[in-house]
Amino acid sequence: MKRIIRYVAGTGFIILGIVGLFLPFLQGILFIITGLLILAPESKTIRRMIACIRLKYPEFYTKVRKLKRKKNGNKV
Repeated sequence: MKRIIRYVAGTGFIILGIVGLFLPFLQGILFIITGLLILAPESKTIRRMIACIRLKYPEFYTKVRKLKRKKNGNKV
């Protein structure tokens, strides 16, 4: 059940991020990074993509990691 929720949430954030790339009022990259972080434990490919994003967009990556730490109670 947890994997299904992870896939749905991660895919939803990635789709929202793609839409956000074309709409000026959404932060597309932030949503894409969030979706990838949610899906990362399930895929080596996504972990590699996250490493590339970390280098290309370090400020967004840092924001997403802080949000994830707050959500998980500093376990990440």
